[in-house]
Amino acid sequence: MKLAFLGLGVMGFPMAGHLQKAGHSVTVYNRNAEKSAKWVATYGGASAATPREAASGADIVMMCVGNDDDVRSVVYGSDGALAGMKSGAILVDHTTASARLARELDAAAKKEGKGFIDAPVSGGQAGAENGKLGIMCGGDQATFDAAKDVLNVYAKALVRIGDAGAGQLTKMVNQICIAGLVQALSEGLAFAQKAGVDPKRVLEVISKGAAQSWQMENRGNTMIDDKFDFGFAVDWMRKDLGICLDEAKHNGAKLPITALIDQFYGDVQSMGGNRWDTSSLIKRLK
Repeated sequence: MKLAFLGLGVMGFPMAGHLQKAGHSVTVYNRNAEKSAKWVATYGGASAATPREAASGADIVMMCVGNDDDVRSVVYGSDGALAGMKSGAILVDHTTASARLARELDAAAKKEGKGFIDAPVSGGQAGAENGKLGIMCGGDQATFDAAKDVLNVYAKALVRIGDAGAGQLTKMVNQICIAGLVQALSEGLAFAQKAGVDPKRVLEVISKGAAQSWQMENRGNTMIDDKFDFGFAVDWMRKDLGICLDEAKHNGAKLPITALIDQFYGDVQSMGGNRWDTSSLIKRLK
């Protein structure tokens, strides 16, 4: 297929690369043109100077940018992706954004005879590089069916949850659960250290029982070793938790622990940990 990919951050760069390596014809766009040039040098394909140029003639346009405003900046306007997309093309948003934005984009795309899927991802940079992302989708069934073979190129799990916005709501559930798990793991490991028991030996045992989690398996030892220069940044987690808390105000959900952990991440930012991995919550307790 002829594809476009907008946004070449730590996630988008390898995701677009998987599409090109799978035999698709990919044109990329990034605000920093040097990143686009680096991608073309790495994978082949082509780059464009604007989202509109990248999207021109594409069957499916994927994007993975920063937040709601970033999405709007590459979708709308005379140089935006929608202006360049042909009738019947599909816009897929991998950005973690609000459900309200997803519904807005769905309506805007349908008005112009184009499809839309909100498809936030989970799995982090490693998942993107290895092509093993969890992709949670919102959109109509026919549009999902038309795009799923392409999205499966970098998916470990690909599920349509419901109509537009459902993918973003599922990603919110994901981030709520992660925040609680990281805080619990932080408290447990800090407790072990204060109690004078070897935390790595503790992990060796409890990771084989009911306390086991992805966070424990992949972040436990690095938390003990005070290593946080990798992974999903605190700044991005705070952005995501802000989306969760805002949505909860509208749907009436109670998120007392999530709200508290969001404040804890604010403490980590005050410590200079804006770009530290989310597992750096433990630094508050040391």
